[in-house]
Amino acid sequence: MTQEDTRQSGYNIHWRRNLAVCFAGSFSTLIAMTLLLPFLPLYVEQLGAQGHAAIVQWSGIAYGATFFAAAMVAPLWGRLGDRYGRKVMLVRASFGMAICMSLTGMVETVWQLVLLRLLIGFAGGYSSGSTILVAMQTPKERSGWALGILSAGITAGSLVGPLLGGVLPPVIGIRATFLLSGGVIFLAFLATTFLIKESPHPSPRAAKAASATKQKSGWSQIPDKRPVVAMLTTGMLLAFATMSIEPIITVYVQQLIEDQNRVTLVAGVVMSAAALGTILSASWLGKLADRIGHWNVVVGALAVSALLLVPQAFVTNSWQLIGLRFLMGLALGGLLPCITSVIRHNIPDGVGGNVLGLAISAQYVGQVAGPLAGGFVGGHFGMPAVFLGTSVLMALGAAYNWIVQSRRTRHMALEAGKP
Repeated sequence: MTQEDTRQSGYNIHWRRNLAVCFAGSFSTLIAMTLLLPFLPLYVEQLGAQGHAAIVQWSGIAYGATFFAAAMVAPLWGRLGDRYGRKVMLVRASFGMAICMSLTGMVETVWQLVLLRLLIGFAGGYSSGSTILVAMQTPKERSGWALGILSAGITAGSLVGPLLGGVLPPVIGIRATFLLSGGVIFLAFLATTFLIKESPHPSPRAAKAASATKQKSGWSQIPDKRPVVAMLTTGMLLAFATMSIEPIITVYVQQLIEDQNRVTLVAGVVMSAAALGTILSASWLGKLADRIGHWNVVVGALAVSALLLVPQAFVTNSWQLIGLRFLMGLALGGLLPCITSVIRHNIPDGVGGNVLGLAISAQYVGQVAGPLAGGFVGGHFGMPAVFLGTSVLMALGAAYNWIVQSRRTRHMALEAGKP
C-alpha cells in the first residue's frame, strides 16, 4: 500500500515509529515538567515569598500558570496543526519548553517564575499534541492499544519526575535541576525533529476549506451530546481533583515528618505513589470496562476516590499518606482511557479530532483551577480542608455521571421499544 493510500485510509505507514518517538518524548517532557513538584514551595520561598499562606498560594499560582496558558492557546495550536501538520506543533512545543525550562533556573523573583511558567504553557503541549497525532495517524483497529502505550509513557513520566525532583535538588541544587530539565526536553526536540515522519499534508488552502466545513457542522453532527458533555466535565473534574492536592503535598509532608531534610524526598514518593497505582491498574481496569461498561468504571472510580480522600485529611504519618495515595492511583488508573472511550463511542469519526481537542482543553481548565483552589483553601482553611473539599467534588461527579447514564439508558430503552 502506498503512502497516499494509507493517508486516505486514515493512518500513517510510519505510525509505529511515530508512536515510539511520541512515547519517549512525552515520557521525558513529563519528567522534566513534574520534577519541580516536590521542591516548588521551597523555590518560591527562596525567591522571596514569606509566610505559610504566601508560599502555598504562590506555589499554586506558579504551577497553575502553565495550564492556564495552555488552555488559552490549545484551540489555536489545534487549528494550526490541522493546517500545517502536527509534527510542526510538536517541534515548536519541545523547543519552546526547553528554552523556558532552562530560563526558569535563572529567575530572581516569584513574578519572573510565574511569567516563565506562563510562557511554558503558551509554548508547550507536547503530550497532548502527541495524543492527537497518534490518534489521528494510527490504524483504527490499533488506536486503543497505541493510545494505551502513549498514556503509559505519560503516566510513567509523571511517576519518575517527582521522584527525581525529590532526589536531585539536594545533590545538584534547584537551579541546576531546572537546567537539566531543559536539556532533557531539548533531546526530545531533536528526536521529534529528525525521527517523526508525518503523512503528506494537504495544502494550506485545502486544509483551510476542510476546516471551515468541519467548524460549521462538527458539534451538530453529534447525535446525543449528553455523554460527551458528561465526559468533558468528568475530565475537568479529574484534573481539578488531582492538581488541587499535588502542589500542596510538600507543605503537608512538612507537617508530618520530623526530619525536614527529607521533605522533598518524601514528597516525591507521595506524589509518585498515585502515579504508580495508575500504571499498575490501567490495563486491568481497561479490561474490566470492556466487560461491564466504560461508564460503570467511571462512576465507580470517582466514588472510590471520594472515599479514599477522606482519611488523607487525617493522616498522622507520611507512610499512611503514601499508602492512601497509592490506593487512589489504583482507583483512578483507567479513568482517562474510559473517558476517551465513552467519547469515541458517542461521536462520528469525522469530528473525533475536534472533540478530543475539547477534552484536552477541559482538562487544562481543571489543571488551572485545581492549584489555585488548593493553594487558597490550604493557606486559609488548612490542609485537611483541601482533601475533604476535593472528596465532595469527586462524590458529586460520581452522582452526576450515574444520573446521566441512568437517564440515557432509560431513553435508549424507550427508543428501542417504539414500533
